[in-house]
Amino acid sequence: MEGILELEREILLFFQDMVRNPVLNPVLILITTLGNGAIIWVLLSLGLMIPDKTRRAGMTSLLALVVSLLINNVLLKNLVGRVRPYDLLEGLTPLIGRQWDPSFPSGHTGSSFAAAWVLYRELPKRFGVPALILAGLIGLSRLYVGVHYPTDVLFGVISGIGSGWIAMQIMTIVMRRRDR
Repeated sequence: MEGILELEREILLFFQDMVRNPVLNPVLILITTLGNGAIIWVLLSLGLMIPDKTRRAGMTSLLALVVSLLINNVLLKNLVGRVRPYDLLEGLTPLIGRQWDPSFPSGHTGSSFAAAWVLYRELPKRFGVPALILAGLIGLSRLYVGVHYPTDVLFGVISGIGSGWIAMQIMTIVMRRRDR
């Protein structure tokens, strides 16, 4: 376990010391802000609910966000209670304000991948692929700004895709029952 923490420390300090720069900083801060409260995904999902053709994708995406919220933010963050990296790793300075909740898993990454996975599976790839790219950028931005460990983000990806999958299964069951 100590080896993993040391690797995570090295990755975060690499981002801080070698990748951060005055041009990228505002871009990555903006990208990380898009994940705040999953607002970009909620708005996108609500917009998709307007046309009949994309309504199911929008509803499923919203459901995936709820599943992700319950798994990541309500259950796991409180169960694990991992301290934020800037509070533990000497020399790490976050680019954004202190976060109020525990570090594991990354809620920004989890919600982003929950919605993006649904959109990737339910919509044409020309919409789904950019959604996955945005989700990946939001996850990466959490490392860049120094508020998550790499394993927080990695598990956010896994739990987000799992949340999307769960939402798609629930929606399939609901739609089958409705059609009977």
